[in-house]
This record gives sequence, structure tokens and C-alpha cells, in this order.
Amino acid sequence: MGTVLEELASRWSCLSAADLPDEAAEVAGQCLLDWFGCALAGSREPLAEMLRLELAGPGACTIVGTNRAASARDAALLNGAAGHALDFDDTHTLLSGHPTAPVLPAVLAVAEERDLDGAALLAAFVAGVEVECRVGALLAPDHYRAGWHATATIGTIGAAAAVAHLLRLDPRRTAHALALAATQAAGVKASFGTMAKPLHAGKAATDGLLAAALAARGFTGNPAVLEGPQGLAQAAGGVQIDRSRLERLESRWTIRDTLFKYHAACYLTHASINAALALDVSPEQIASVELHVGEDLLKVCNIAEPATGLEAKFSLRATAAMALLGDDTTDMAAYRDDRMVASDLIALRDKVRVVPLGDRPTTRSKVVVTTIDGQKLQAEHDTGIPATDLGLQMARLSSKFHGLAAQVLGEEGAEHLRRAVLDQAGGRVLAELSRPSARA
Repeated sequence: MGTVLEELASRWSCLSAADLPDEAAEVAGQCLLDWFGCALAGSREPLAEMLRLELAGPGACTIVGTNRAASARDAALLNGAAGHALDFDDTHTLLSGHPTAPVLPAVLAVAEERDLDGAALLAAFVAGVEVECRVGALLAPDHYRAGWHATATIGTIGAAAAVAHLLRLDPRRTAHALALAATQAAGVKASFGTMAKPLHAGKAATDGLLAAALAARGFTGNPAVLEGPQGLAQAAGGVQIDRSRLERLESRWTIRDTLFKYHAACYLTHASINAALALDVSPEQIASVELHVGEDLLKVCNIAEPATGLEAKFSLRATAAMALLGDDTTDMAAYRDDRMVASDLIALRDKVRVVPLGDRPTTRSKVVVTTIDGQKLQAEHDTGIPATDLGLQMARLSSKFHGLAAQVLGEEGAEHLRRAVLDQAGGRVLAELSRPSARA
């Protein structure tokens, strides 16, 4: 048995689109669709424009949502940051992060640069997600608890696996690509609520792309860099690698368990939002609110008094108050800086108390509202359960996609892109269709 990275390289470097079970392929298409919607809307965020001013052009690769171009590596960074700018993109419990955000931008840039077809793009994307989720399973939960943003660190490895697949690297060179990605892994959770968090996804995409490109030239890394002495697992959280976790995932397609966001905030606030929405109570009748959540959330989304919309996305108190006030938490425009300092929101937010429970999963929350006349109302929700009805999930994602993409492409252009994505068109077609000048 080789190292962990050698084992992953051997298993996933030879994946073909024909190998994908129907449900895995279907969810992969949903991941692509969801990311394009998030990236198109995210391209209008100030952070995306700042990055474009620094990095755009010259180059042959599309910067999503614009008529501008960049090199493949810069396009991966720009599109990666745009796709994560709203914190509205998909997530995965094994990764403890966002699987598509670092992988797809790297795949898309290389597919466009080399004019590769949709089958190649899809297989590479799935390979990248499967690798990063398995590395996530090996490092979880200590890596994330120590303060590392897994989308940034482990996402770099996923991006490298995907690009290595597109470049058709053999298992040996793929293992070196993964090793080169692992040694570049960076990004800490202290950045949550700032523009640096979306930058993490962009850096993971471009650094993974670089790792695979270097490996293609014969550049080497240490394939034992994950579990070896002074390797990533030890240095970034003191994790002891348990390879039996890989064995338990042997027959599983982890992409099938991707979770999608329907509220434009940190996913770990969603259970509380959904539970709050289930309660029939007017804000004027609320005396106090308790959020019973897993204690790990205190280090992720517990900004007590957010002053900006970005900070509010990582505030259990603010997002629960927004839900109880009837704010549309599915609308990214709801997270405005001026809304966070509004008197009604602050008044209700300050009635919310976060109650951490050590044995509660991070995706489960119970909301208990005490009314001014002493009644107690409560509801519970768990957002960690993958969808069983993929048709319903597709309908919800299509609606979400149109709400985001039409802002940039118009309704007709958004529908044309939706069909192209789900038909698995080639990388160049997808990128060009995501420009505002695209027409149906």
C-alpha cells in the first residue's frame, strides 16, 4: 500500500464520465449549475472587481460574468473568488467546506484553454470532489476545529486532482500534483466575514491548477506530505490519519451527498433559520430566543454584533433575528450593511442567546422562543441530510439559478446557460455563455 495521496491518485486519475452512476452525474450537473449562478451574481461584488483590476488580461480564459479574459491561472482565481463571494455555494459535511468552489474554476479554465468537451470536464470535476471529500474525511474534524478553512486547504488538493485528471496525468504524476497542492494549502477561519474568505476559494483553484501543471512537467513533491512526519495532517491540527476512513468510503460517491444552500449565509446558520421560519410568532410577541446548536459553531458563525452584511452571514443571532422578522434570507440583497444596524433587527438580535451543546451535530439546531405572555414555542431542523428527491432539488436549484444569473445575463441568457450546463456542453461553450454579451 502506498501513501494516502498515491492511493487516491491511483483510484481517481482514471475515472471516466461513463463510470459515473446516474445520481452522481445528476448531482454533479446540479453543482455546476449552482456554481454558475453564484459566480455570475458574485462577479458583481466589490471584491470581485478589485481582483479583476489586479489580475484581468491578457489571456484566453473567460472571467465569468464579464467580457474580459485572463490566463488560465488568473481566471481560476478570479472565478473561484466570485463563486464564493456570496457564500451561497454548495457545501459538504465530509469536507467541512465548499466542494465546488475551489475545483470547478480550475477545471473550467483548463477546459476552456484546451477546448475540452463536457465529458472530460464532468469526469475531472467529479474526480476532484471525490478526492477532496476523502481528504476531508481523513482530516476531520480536528483540522477544521484548529482554525483551518478546509475549502482553502483541502480544496487546493481537490483542484489539483481535477486538473491532473484533465491533463491525463498518470497516477504517479497525479500523486505529485496532490503533494504539490498540499504543501501550498493555506487559509484560516479567522478570515470569515471578510473578503479574504472568497479569496481562499480562488487561491485554492489557482494553486491546485499550478500544482497539476508543474507535475505535468515532471516537478515533484513528497507523496507522503499528508500523513508523514511534519506533513499537513500533523502541522495543521495535529491530526492522526486513520486510513480505515478511506476504506469505509470505498463504494461511496460522495458527490451524491452534496448539500445546497437556499439561504445566502454560512451553511451552519441554516438549521436555525429554518427552525425559526417554522415558528408562527410575531416579532412583537417575542421576549427571548434560544438557539441550541453544536458548540463547534461558536468558532464559525457566532459574530455576536455584525456591523456589515458579510459579517451577518456568519452570525447565528442576526440570521435568526432576520428570519423571525420576515426578512428574505434567501435573497443576497437582504444582507445589506444598513440592514445590520437597523433598530428593529438589533432589538430582536439582542434577545437571541446561543446555547452551545457538545453532543449536537453542527447541522442541527433547535430554536426556542419565549413570548411576552410566557409561552414557549420551539422547532428543530437538521440541514445535514442530503436530498432524496433529486427532481425537487433540481427545481429548487433552477429557481435559485435564475434569480442569480438573470441579474447578469437576463432571463433568456440565463435559461440558455442553464440548458447548456445540464447538457454538459464543452468548457469553452460554458465559459462563453456566462458572459453578459451571450445570447440565446
